[in-house]
Amino acid sequence: MSENVYDVLIIGGGPAGLSAAQYSARSKMKTLVIDKSPTAGALAFASLIENYPGLEKPVTGKELLDIFRKQAVRFGAEYVEAQVIGVYLEGEIKEVFTMDKTYQGKTVIIATGSMGRKASIKGEAEFLGKGVSYCAICDAAFFRGKTVCVLGDSEEAVKEAGLLTRFAETVYLIAPSQKLKVQDDNPTLKIPNLEILLGRTITSIGGRESVEGVVLRDSEGKESDLALSGVFVYLHGNKPVIDYLQGTVEVSEEECIMTSKMTETSIPGVFGAGDVSCTEVRQVIVAAAQGCLAALSAEKHVFHRKKRKMDWH
Repeated sequence: MSENVYDVLIIGGGPAGLSAAQYSARSKMKTLVIDKSPTAGALAFASLIENYPGLEKPVTGKELLDIFRKQAVRFGAEYVEAQVIGVYLEGEIKEVFTMDKTYQGKTVIIATGSMGRKASIKGEAEFLGKGVSYCAICDAAFFRGKTVCVLGDSEEAVKEAGLLTRFAETVYLIAPSQKLKVQDDNPTLKIPNLEILLGRTITSIGGRESVEGVVLRDSEGKESDLALSGVFVYLHGNKPVIDYLQGTVEVSEEECIMTSKMTETSIPGVFGAGDVSCTEVRQVIVAAAQGCLAALSAEKHVFHRKKRKMDWH
């Protein structure tokens, strides 16, 4: 079998994904974490964590996540920052597709969390794929020389706006808050064709066959029109992030990935861990524990064990 085939492919770099990476890499399995952004998940947004076991003093969510990531890499896991746009999970060898590369693995652990959202802006659902997008790296080339906007105030939104400036003539970064969640000296903010509009929301998206403009509302309730061709939405909710799975894994009515108590999904060799499976209690320690279970289940699958390996070290 090709040396480029991983034992474990982990989609998502939150506490579940990185804990799974620690256990799988420490078990000498060839492990890869594919993470959309190290600052995009729920834990990264947490301003203070003080109840995680082993912490001697409070830390930010980002600091705790950095510790998880360094531990996983120290044990031998590989880590890449990339947007997953599709998967093929049937058969002995699974495939995970990004814009730049296709990765193959004997097992896949899905750990993308639950910060997705349903379309909530008037016109958003109608124009999805016709000017509305949730992935700049996927669709930026379609807007070469045009005017577009990014809606959001997170570091992820800022990064995606920066990417779009390479293609679009003008990029508006529209933030509902009065301050972006990045440092003031972030180099993206100085890009000449990026314009930042703070304290504004999009109330509707309009056009004929494709997006032609949006209606903005400021903090005082005043509305104005803005002509553009593309709307990239980077707002977060609490829905499982599973769009890239394209219905390949069994999910509940709430779109939660259905798993056994040992994180197995409806497809052999594919596991779900953390908030993507809609655990009743959403805490870092629960997600980390599920990541551990997923890794041990993956190890059992890869080595065709009848029982899971017990790791007490």
